[in-house]
Amino acid sequence: MTTTTAPAPLLSVRGLAVRFLMPGGADIAAVNDVSFDLSAGECLALVGESGCGKSVLAGALLGLLPGNARTRGSALLSSEPGVVPIDLPAADERTLARTVRGRLLGLVPQSPAGHLTPVRTVRSQLRETIRALHGTRGRDLAAATEAAAERAAFPADHLDRYPHQLSGGLAQRAATALALVGDAPLLIADEPTTGLDRDLVARTVGELRRHTDEGRALLVITHDLAAAERIADRVAVMYAGRIVELTDAAPFFGTPGPRHPYAAGLLRALPERDFTPIPGQPPGLDALPAGCAFAPRCPRATAVCAEPPDLIDGTACHHVPEPADV
Repeated sequence: MTTTTAPAPLLSVRGLAVRFLMPGGADIAAVNDVSFDLSAGECLALVGESGCGKSVLAGALLGLLPGNARTRGSALLSSEPGVVPIDLPAADERTLARTVRGRLLGLVPQSPAGHLTPVRTVRSQLRETIRALHGTRGRDLAAATEAAAERAAFPADHLDRYPHQLSGGLAQRAATALALVGDAPLLIADEPTTGLDRDLVARTVGELRRHTDEGRALLVITHDLAAAERIADRVAVMYAGRIVELTDAAPFFGTPGPRHPYAAGLLRALPERDFTPIPGQPPGLDALPAGCAFAPRCPRATAVCAEPPDLIDGTACHHVPEPADV
């Protein structure tokens, strides 16, 4: 019998943690012991309320954290078979700037205005990126620029505008066009549907899914669970800096549904479902409880929740229900 070995993941994150050292000695734990794999041709949706650590995690992978951040753990990005993977948190700025960003790892930023050059038009920024990554010139460069804009549904008659002349939605589409140009093996999309109307959300989700279906990996960071349902192969739910559920998308959004009470609460809060918000507020990252961080808001909480649960079989909860009880 011939056996085949599954290909190594494109991105392998193990025990990744990010802490911020604040004036006065305060120590804020923004990301705690996060581990996951992401393979080529796969989309992982990272979901959770604002402030749970999703964007900090993206910043750690891209090397875009502020100077007071301290990281621990590893995030190995494989460039090609047989080449030693790059440990992203440990990589120096030269490696990140010349080898990783734009070439191996693309970004659709959460705040596009901060990533667009304010004194250059959208056309000139697209042209420069295409020329730098692909060496395209002349008429081919002009055609590739317009094709890149079309791919992100950016209107051709706005290409000669400057970032300050764009609405939030147009700036988001310009940033998406710039991110897709490189066809990087791994793309991080941080809230890629922010500021878009329903039709453009569908268009953006479709393009990102096509990026994945063509054999690339996609990490989507979003609070838009409807978009996540349409695009994701797997879902990772973050709460207070930790992944509390990691599972396949189909059973998460369908049957039997989420197993962690926080994840179940996120789905119940959707307008097309129960439209019932989760009671209470997330804890401050500078004042996390010693045990389960969700316990103060959780209907299942008992005395055992004073101890932090481990992530076992994809769920970090002391009271994981049986599938029939979900």
